[in-house]
Amino acid sequence: MNIPFSPPYIDEDVINEVNDSLRSGWITTGPKVAALEKGLQEYCKAKRVNCVNSWTSGAILMLRWLGLKQGDEVIVPCYTYCATAMAVMDAGGIPIMVDITRNLTIDVEKIKQAITPKTKAILPVDLGGVPCDYENIMQLICSKEVKEQFTPTSENQKKLGRIMLISDSAHSLGATLNNKTITELVDVCILSLHAVKNLTSAEGGAICLNMPEPFNNDELYKELRILSLNGQTKDAFTKTKAGAWRYDIIAHGMKINMPDVNAAIALAQLRKYDYLLSERKRVYERYSNLFKEYHWAIIPQQDSQAITTSYHLYPLRINPITEEQRDKLIQYLADLNIATNVHYIPMPMLTLFKNMGYKIEDYPIAYDTYTREISLPIYPQLTNQQIDYIVKNLVEGYYSITL
Repeated sequence: MNIPFSPPYIDEDVINEVNDSLRSGWITTGPKVAALEKGLQEYCKAKRVNCVNSWTSGAILMLRWLGLKQGDEVIVPCYTYCATAMAVMDAGGIPIMVDITRNLTIDVEKIKQAITPKTKAILPVDLGGVPCDYENIMQLICSKEVKEQFTPTSENQKKLGRIMLISDSAHSLGATLNNKTITELVDVCILSLHAVKNLTSAEGGAICLNMPEPFNNDELYKELRILSLNGQTKDAFTKTKAGAWRYDIIAHGMKINMPDVNAAIALAQLRKYDYLLSERKRVYERYSNLFKEYHWAIIPQQDSQAITTSYHLYPLRINPITEEQRDKLIQYLADLNIATNVHYIPMPMLTLFKNMGYKIEDYPIAYDTYTREISLPIYPQLTNQQIDYIVKNLVEGYYSITL
């Protein structure tokens, strides 16, 4: 049996939608992107949605829009993919890393301790699809104590009047907290539509807007559309209309627009996303039911009255096990053609960030989590027979390695 880690969901509907785009003769930003933006707006309950070519570029765009200046700080969890911190760096800010809680999301108390007058944004990560504690984070940044020390360095920061809350929701499309989508709980929610995500456009991302007054989200959407196409006042689709060649460049933007041929993939998947999510839930719950009899298996966050996850990852933690034994278990499964992964190597352990002065010793929960975590395959195409095969061999591998 050969079990890959995370193949994309490509069915005939996806193929037909892409073919429709190809046959139309229009493959860059156009009607498919507009349809995907509208669909995501409705699904996420966003004020507006702007699709771009990656989560990373979407985050850079929003942080640049916020107007980060040299020395400005953005708080991020240390336990995430490097793009979270690098987006801050690429936008001109300093990532301030804090530790996580045992459910793999950013620790609100650590956020509180890290806030300074230089803090301009907080960028929590819904790791594996589990929502962060957004209600308490928003309460914190709206508190009198924190707002009084907020020191804006741009017009948009001054207009907002407090720290901005941007969710790294690369994993969490479909997750909820107290019956609200993540977009409803933050200022801006940024999705990833990368090849391994629940909803994919091969490469892509989406900026879901929920900015408070006095911001106008319709106007902000128009501004972001221009900024995502080199600051150009007309997109290519509009310019192709007869006589509509003239345009202007009104801002120093980025070239990060999403093409229609990519949007077509996600558009077909979005139409059946409830089904795709239910199939991921089936896999997630089957794993949990099979592992619950083993004292050493720490199963990930389960749905509750307050939280529903998006079942993007199945981050199993094992106790007791050493990092070396965990790595041997991964290889044991690989030898049986079962692909697994680790989410993630904490950023302070990576050479780039070590050279910047970050020390893993400052993040004990993240390090402890990393040493015992193994991410199991989870996707709609995974059969119950394959799930049982994975669990059977993981259990056998655990005992052969640790005893």
